[in-house]
Amino acid sequence: MTGPGLQKITRALISVSDKQGLIDLGRALAAHGVELLSTGGTAGTLKGAGLTVKDVAEHTGFPEMMDGRLKTLHPKVHGGLLAVRDNDEHQRDAAGHGIAPIDLLVVNLYPFEATVASGADWDDCVENIDIGGPAMIRAAAKNHSGVAVVVDPSDYDGLIAELTANAGATTLGFRKALAAKAFARTGAYDGAIGAWFAEALNEQNPKWRSFGGTLSSSLRYGENPHQSAAFYVSGDRRPGIATAQQLQGKELSYNNLNDTDAAYELVAEFAAAEAPAVAIIKHANPCGVAIGSSVADAYVKALRCDPTSAFGGIIAINREIDAAAAHEITKIFTEVVIAPAASEEARAIFAAKKNLRLLVAGDLPDPAAPGVLVRSLAGGLLTQSRDNALVDAAALKVVSKRQPTEAERADLMFAFKVAKHVKSNAIVYAKDGATVGVGAGQMSRIDSAQIAAWKAGEASRAAGLDTVLTQGSVVASDAFFPFADGLIAAAEAGVTAVIQPGGSMRDDEVIAEADKRGLAMIFTGMRHFRH
Repeated sequence: MTGPGLQKITRALISVSDKQGLIDLGRALAAHGVELLSTGGTAGTLKGAGLTVKDVAEHTGFPEMMDGRLKTLHPKVHGGLLAVRDNDEHQRDAAGHGIAPIDLLVVNLYPFEATVASGADWDDCVENIDIGGPAMIRAAAKNHSGVAVVVDPSDYDGLIAELTANAGATTLGFRKALAAKAFARTGAYDGAIGAWFAEALNEQNPKWRSFGGTLSSSLRYGENPHQSAAFYVSGDRRPGIATAQQLQGKELSYNNLNDTDAAYELVAEFAAAEAPAVAIIKHANPCGVAIGSSVADAYVKALRCDPTSAFGGIIAINREIDAAAAHEITKIFTEVVIAPAASEEARAIFAAKKNLRLLVAGDLPDPAAPGVLVRSLAGGLLTQSRDNALVDAAALKVVSKRQPTEAERADLMFAFKVAKHVKSNAIVYAKDGATVGVGAGQMSRIDSAQIAAWKAGEASRAAGLDTVLTQGSVVASDAFFPFADGLIAAAEAGVTAVIQPGGSMRDDEVIAEADKRGLAMIFTGMRHFRH
């Protein structure tokens, strides 16, 4: 110690998989007279830069073996990290067994998360489970009263500045902050390994479960200005908000991130190879979705559904954005646009709108891929598998006397895909591959049906149409109609066909009402509640 809370660094153990900044750190430590211990490739990199390095095997007197699985699990390493500096018994034990103190540990772990994300096989993933690294990190972090532990290359500059300011020593406050980060890192690392095992073994509800992530950005605030917020990435390579590159615009807010994720997941329901699709989202609900002959055509059709709500919304597109689409989109204020790609011409058009955030994600998420969704509750976490169920057109059951036409079938399938992404209770009117009315988040299904029809009427009047957009449309419900009243409301709005899960005690009444009004009705047998 050189002063209250100060710990002089005399010896450092460095073992890293990520060599970023390693040489500069090694040189800075050497300049302060620090003895460098290291292993394998790390030692080779430091020696290659002309630095004097002692191999850990030489320090312990025990060779590295078992393909590197055994190299730092030794009392001379862990004793050097764990011995409390002002504990006389610890120091006597250390001296009696030739254990030299290690004052700094620099470790970043085997890249397990990246190995899994790359699609590596089982054996490769297992070999990238670090054992010695987490053990050393936890030992050093526990003994932060005398040991500094660095697990992130982004902290190297801070460490170098700390040593410069304190004549080669670290302060207790600095070591505490590093220790907190170290324990969080090993926790996230083990959480990733546990999640990988659970998924590989198809264990849906393991006894213990943890979720980890790496800070992507600290946000200005959460849903409201008095709430703090941050965005963490999990390492899951699902294309979307976490993988997207932001090409322009100011920082994304909490609400932007949430809504953009909702928009991109929705638009991914429509395969890019089949048709261009556009989804416009406001407050996590779609206010317009359409497929079209071009991206611009799909956008115009989607916008027509609810142009008032679309102002300041989020737009997701399932294909590359071209200039024609960019021209249309920039006619009103939009917060965020996300797509797999954007042409150079489109980028130039968007660049004139400085406040618009443009994101390219490279690809679309797979709506059928498995995954786990997590929500916090007081005292716990609620988990469920992602709603990755897709309706099989061949499994649809026509329950009405009238069969739907081919055009109605196409619109019914379209509407049901959209309803999956609308907050319950959800009602979606659609016609010609476009939504014409959306009712979301109501406490009763009839309210959703009536609100969607009313909004369609408002949009129709705003467009100067002679008839309401819902005339001749189809309707999708995310869950069964508990009574015939919701169906009646949709019929009065002008629908000709209905798609719903079925399963109500009063299905017979609802079917009879559909037959009475000449409607075609399909049961999917699949519910899509979204809360």
